[in-house]
Amino acid sequence: MTRMIRTTAIAALLGAGLGVPAVADTAEKLVTVVTSENPQTQLMAMVLTAQAVEQGTDTRILLCGPGGDLALIEAPEAATAPQAPRDASPQGMLQMLMANGVTVEVCAIYLPGLGADETVLIEGVGVAQPPAMAGAMLDVDARVWSF
Repeated sequence: MTRMIRTTAIAALLGAGLGVPAVADTAEKLVTVVTSENPQTQLMAMVLTAQAVEQGTDTRILLCGPGGDLALIEAPEAATAPQAPRDASPQGMLQMLMANGVTVEVCAIYLPGLGADETVLIEGVGVAQPPAMAGAMLDVDARVWSF
């Protein structure tokens, strides 16, 4: 996030001085991290991630802590309840993103923390491997959004 703010600020300063519009670099990859238990925040994370996918960004989602509950077959009602204005739910949007090829994983310590295994997860959700996820987050072509 800091890199994006810095890039945008520099572009704005240069653009203002040269009479050229400021444009931030577009990331080729995105890692969306959801840890919030707030259903509105979870849904907005999915909405913004969907917009990134529509704009051609290679995307993956990491769900940790209360965010991991979105991936449960027996998810909390807040994760599945429709929200205004379009009657979408966080889990429904997550499943739509998965259907569009987005990789979704829970944190490696999420399931052990529940005392559960992968059988409690909706189909298609995996368990993140720390080396691979760290690599995705460190990729110079990636942005990390955290909700």
